[in-house]
Amino acid sequence: MGGYGTGSPEGPGVARTISGTSPASRVLLVWDAPNLDMGLGAILGGRPTTAHRPRFDALGRWLLARTADLSDAHEGEVEPEATVFTNIVPGSAEVVRPWVEALRNVGFAVFAKPKLADDTDVDSDMLDHIELRRHTVGLAGLIVASADGQAFREPLEDVAGDGTPVTVLGFREHASWAVTSDIVDFVDLEDISGVFREPLPRINLDSLPDDGAWLAPFRPLTALLSGRQN
Repeated sequence: MGGYGTGSPEGPGVARTISGTSPASRVLLVWDAPNLDMGLGAILGGRPTTAHRPRFDALGRWLLARTADLSDAHEGEVEPEATVFTNIVPGSAEVVRPWVEALRNVGFAVFAKPKLADDTDVDSDMLDHIELRRHTVGLAGLIVASADGQAFREPLEDVAGDGTPVTVLGFREHASWAVTSDIVDFVDLEDISGVFREPLPRINLDSLPDDGAWLAPFRPLTALLSGRQN
């Protein structure tokens, strides 16, 4: 999805809004909406229906449980903090606004950035936000929901190297760098209870059942007619 608003998280945007005055260390969750939307679309072969859109209330409950677990091994106060980073395509604000407001109502902050060019993304904003928390209140745990190893692998391994528990959330088909990592943990989103209302259609050539499987087409044959000339 796209984003609206200006400023990076360490400036007059999300970070200042959600940091408040609490000195507590954070179990920080950052959600890379453009990357995960693309990954989910690849699994589904198109735009997700309501049944296959992530439920952020379930994700929030998982984060609270994860924070409680990490608090037991951490000295001092620990709080959960979650932010969805997204792009907003110009002209789509009215369509995206209910989703953004629903996220905020659940307890997630949102960092929204306008999609002004093909290479406009939120990777640097996510990394800035992580560094801000890391070097101010401190991190009791870091959770990054993204399959983008090119952007996040080295920074996350750096955080983990300092002894901070680091977890990558995503889809195992697209995040092999995290699945096989010796230093960061990986959790498949579908393994979190209640995140998806219905199972994702994830049968692929690497995980076929012994008796075979049907792989549905991504589009109907009649779509071939759309390019015919009269």
